[in-house]
Parts: sequence; C-alpha cells; structure tokens
Amino acid sequence: MGVNVTANLICTVQETLETNPYSAAAAGRIVTHSLFNSSKILTAATTPPVTKVAAFKQALSAGAATIDLTALTGTNGAIVDGTGLKVQVLKVKNTGVAPLTITPGAVSGYNLLGAGMSLILAQNQELEIFGNDATPDIAAGAKNLDLAGTLAQESEWIIVMG
Repeated sequence: MGVNVTANLICTVQETLETNPYSAAAAGRIVTHSLFNSSKILTAATTPPVTKVAAFKQALSAGAATIDLTALTGTNGAIVDGTGLKVQVLKVKNTGVAPLTITPGAVSGYNLLGAGMSLILAQNQELEIFGNDATPDIAAGAKNLDLAGTLAQESEWIIVMG
C-alpha cells in the first residue's frame, strides 16, 4: 500500500483598497495576498516521508473520547498502527454543535504541539497541521489524543504518518 499526500495550506485573500489615485483604474485597487500559501506533495520517498493514513469519523461517548495513534481504524476497517512514526499531516473538523477540545491524552499523551496543547474547535471549525517531521515519534508512552465535548458529537479526522 502506498500513500501519496497533497497538503495544501492556503489562504489567498483579495483586498480592494478604498481609495486609488485618479490615474489608476478601479482594477488597480486590488491587492492579492498569496505569498504565504504552501503546498506539499509527500510520499514514502520524500522528506518528510508518509507511509500510513487513517481517515475516520470520531464520535464522543458521554462527551469524551481518546484517539489512540497505535490503533486507528483505516480504510476498509484495517487497523493502522503509527508506532515509530510521526504525525506529518493532521486534519480535523468539528461537525458537532458544541466546542471540541483536543489535548494530549491524560494517559500516554501524544504531544502533537507540545505538552500544554489545548485546541478548541467550535462547530464547523477545521484545523490542518503540517508536522514537517517535527512532531514526536508515536510510541507506547506517547500515543493518545483526548477529546472533550458534549454527548455523542462527531468530528472528522485524517491523520497521515511517516
């Protein structure tokens, strides 16, 4: 099984200036901000490498869940074990009506963005992280992300490791 990823971190903004010199047409008032966009194509042969992927919906039970990076559900129900790999790309969308909080697990926490990481996504907010080989290795003592919200709300996840 091969994994190819195109990770686009894009925010292109067109800004129309309120005033313009009389010598320039109205179209000359538009500034496009796109210099900070990035796009990465990753495979097992790139740096950073990617070799495993899991894409899934995660439901909470009584307002909580734990994502175990060593036992993810992959395509067709296959178990995806990220042991020894790093999270290279993570995309999450909160499809629930309440805020979703993501932290390193209370047990065997995975410090995706550091030990003090606490990400809170409101309804329909999305987040994409490009780890760029700077995330920790997934291991028995560093594998869990804890989720907190309300009742059985769901979120959508894509986790690419290598």
